[in-house]
Amino acid sequence: MNTAVFVILAYLLGSVSFGILVSKAFDLPDPRTVGSGNPGATNVLRSGKKAAALLTLLGDAAKGWLPVWLAKAYGLEVEAVCWIALAVFLGHLYPVFYKFKGGKGVATALGVLLAFSPLLAGLALLSWIAVFALTRFSSLAALTAAALAPGFAWLLLPQVGYIIVVFVLSMLLIWRHRSNIRKLLDGTEAGFGKKP
Repeated sequence: MNTAVFVILAYLLGSVSFGILVSKAFDLPDPRTVGSGNPGATNVLRSGKKAAALLTLLGDAAKGWLPVWLAKAYGLEVEAVCWIALAVFLGHLYPVFYKFKGGKGVATALGVLLAFSPLLAGLALLSWIAVFALTRFSSLAALTAAALAPGFAWLLLPQVGYIIVVFVLSMLLIWRHRSNIRKLLDGTEAGFGKKP
């Protein structure tokens, strides 16, 4: 029963979109109606409000971290923690509060990784930063970090269940970026400081 309650609550928390809430608080346009149409920190940043983007990033990452950390602190089995991690991530991708149309999950996945292992999250974040610094493409940075994360997990995490979750999260992240992949391949992807 405890696991089921945790999973449901994790999904509901994941369904909260900080990009939409923060944009409303800052009197900014709904991020689903501008730019890439994604309610994530990168698209909120396109509004020019760095504080709003930072709050979105922190909120989406925190909601990924909190339920997983609580489940581990509560002493739930690894299998239960894995289901909770997947639930919060799927809540972000397919939020019940927004007709199941959510974000791409980069910050929320980072929060989950942080709860699994701070070093794992740090390596994934460094991968994102390095690629973004070189290319100015947030999507390419996210795709690279997602591709590398399972390898980092394999090296760092002793629990096979956590490694499988990281792999699933990475595959879902890549799937959610499929339109960006097409744009990157045909040269139409918009990067920061670049013209589409």
